[in-house]
Amino acid sequence: MKNMERELICPACKEMYKQPLALPCTHNMCHVCASEILMQHGYLCCDPSSEPSSPASTPATRSPRLGRRAVPKPERLDRLLKTGFGTYPGRKRGAVHPQTISFPCPACKRDVDLGERGLSSLFRNLTLERVVERYRQSVSIGSAIMCQLCKPPPLEATKGCAECRASFCNECFKLYHPWGTQKAQHEPTLPTLTFRPKGLLCPEHKEEVTHYCKTCQRLVCQLCRVRRTHTSHKITPVLSAYQALREKLTKSLAYILSNQDTVQLQIVELEETVKHTEANGSQAREEVSHLIQGLCTVLEEKRATLLQAVEECQQERLTSLHTQIREHQAMLENSGMVGYAQEVLKETDQPCFVQAAKQLHHRMLRAMDSLQSFRPAATASFSHFQLDVSREMKLLTDLTFVKAPEAPVIDTQRTYAYDQIFLCWRLPQHSPPAWHYTVEYRKTDTKAKALKLWQRREEVRSTSTLVEYLDTDSVYVLRVRGCNKAGFGEYSEDIYLHTPPAPVLNFFLDNRWGFSRERLAISKDQRAVRSVPGVPMLFAAERLMTSCHLSIDLVIGDVAITQGKNYWACCVDPSSYLVKVGVGLESKLQEWFQVPQDVVSPRYDPDSGHDSGAEDTTVDASPPYAFLTIGMGKILLSHGSALTSRDPNGCTVPLPPRIGICLDYEQGKVSFYDAVSFRELWECGVDCSGPVCPAFCFIGGGALHLQELVASKQERKVTIGGFSKLD
Repeated sequence: MKNMERELICPACKEMYKQPLALPCTHNMCHVCASEILMQHGYLCCDPSSEPSSPASTPATRSPRLGRRAVPKPERLDRLLKTGFGTYPGRKRGAVHPQTISFPCPACKRDVDLGERGLSSLFRNLTLERVVERYRQSVSIGSAIMCQLCKPPPLEATKGCAECRASFCNECFKLYHPWGTQKAQHEPTLPTLTFRPKGLLCPEHKEEVTHYCKTCQRLVCQLCRVRRTHTSHKITPVLSAYQALREKLTKSLAYILSNQDTVQLQIVELEETVKHTEANGSQAREEVSHLIQGLCTVLEEKRATLLQAVEECQQERLTSLHTQIREHQAMLENSGMVGYAQEVLKETDQPCFVQAAKQLHHRMLRAMDSLQSFRPAATASFSHFQLDVSREMKLLTDLTFVKAPEAPVIDTQRTYAYDQIFLCWRLPQHSPPAWHYTVEYRKTDTKAKALKLWQRREEVRSTSTLVEYLDTDSVYVLRVRGCNKAGFGEYSEDIYLHTPPAPVLNFFLDNRWGFSRERLAISKDQRAVRSVPGVPMLFAAERLMTSCHLSIDLVIGDVAITQGKNYWACCVDPSSYLVKVGVGLESKLQEWFQVPQDVVSPRYDPDSGHDSGAEDTTVDASPPYAFLTIGMGKILLSHGSALTSRDPNGCTVPLPPRIGICLDYEQGKVSFYDAVSFRELWECGVDCSGPVCPAFCFIGGGALHLQELVASKQERKVTIGGFSKLD
């Protein structure tokens, strides 16, 4: 009891609760504190502490021993007692129409909607009041409760009255409960400092609550129950809600008490985290100080270098200007050069004059040139020494701590599952760069009781990766997060990928025999084929008017399946006129190559939707072929019944990006899938009495290519954060 004081402290006044109210956000607050907070936001509230029925608050009737009670401060009365006519407690001043009152909870720092009635719609938390009272008694054992009606010094209270909401000594109790009056019927209780109603009352109707609304998660009375606001709500008796919540609370408490060792270990871990936080914070401050000091050192060195360059240039210019000044001063009348020239002119000895005048004449010519073409030897401007530090200032202004990368965005267009999973992603546009990534994945199993642990691929240096060694016909969930100097960022959204229903069969298109080289073109890597009807198609179309038939072009895979369960996928060009994908017996396909079939052959019924070859066999035998019909961006589905051109609706589905084919040789079945979502499109039987080959048919123009194995994808170079990485 003594260790739970912090649970009994009001978040506003930081004292123990007094008449606490239960807020919709599950926090509690003293009625007085809540009223003051609302008044600070401009709402009117009535006095929550007024008790007109209490004899302790009626000065007209006092005991001879009753002293004068302390009167509340005037400013408090002004705040609490200013109420308006016809307003709910909590109604904003000047409000004419009903409005929703928003209460800023200091505990959760959120605005809580109190509705139109404000605090009047909240329940008083009587249970919390009882806990506070028991706590006060436990921490103040032996301290007596004094009579509230006696004048000083008050006597010890011996009785309490819930109706009068006061504690009395024997003399005051008899005085306020005289014999023969209605008050004499009040039942005395033990003395207490707080008085509560006998039961929880509805704040709106002042009736005892009897039911609990599960929809609103609120206690209601009989009047609330019949109101339209609770129509069609799930309402149960209070007893049922009491039993359910008591059971849940008991289980939760038992779980916590049974894991005390875990709690202690977590506390130790948190304390260690606090120590590491303090140490790492100090280290971070030192690193920041060291780096900033390094910047200051570099700036100081650069400052000294630039100032030295300016000083050297200044000295050089001053030297040149001073020299020029001295040369001009020599040309003055009383200067040395002019006086010397005048004295030389006085020389009468011709050879001596020539010798001296020759040297002097050169000096005079230079002085004359300097005088005629005067220009200062150096400019006074230092404009070419200006610095543009706007870029550096912006860099310094934007200087901040490195942020972890944002959550990557998985590229769903390029991500797919085949023989392996190819996962591709990118960072948001303004995200900090990532040095490397961590890819996590796990297999989902709805039947398993516990989730499987995440498997990781760490330090992926690109924006794509391959996930290998996966189970067939399973769903995997994958996610990615980036890492840089600031640590790991947030995870991307989870993506769920379904693996193929069987091991992937890798094969190529056979270009050695059988197919029409005039109308079919197979790529060099033998993984794509295109039907190019050209002129023969035009001739055939012309012959259709004379009951001549159009041939079907066939190409098969270079493998023959003789056992097991195999899966492969292909992409059909949506603009293809008519393409069939499927399987067939190798012997029957060879016959097909020998005798090309036409579109009105008994082997191909254009109204069946699929070419199964069933006409050549008995009713009970499986057909030698099984093809899915694709044309003009649609897939034709027969659902096992014949189709007519008059009933096309509901018989076609849009062509997915990839078509998957799964052959179960032992079961003699072939299934066709949407290879993106792995939704089954159609399933039928096929004769597996001999080797079975993948086969593809074309009528008119069309193209398809086999799905490339994920394992054969080539890595490419990309750059992440200034480093060369492999994709």
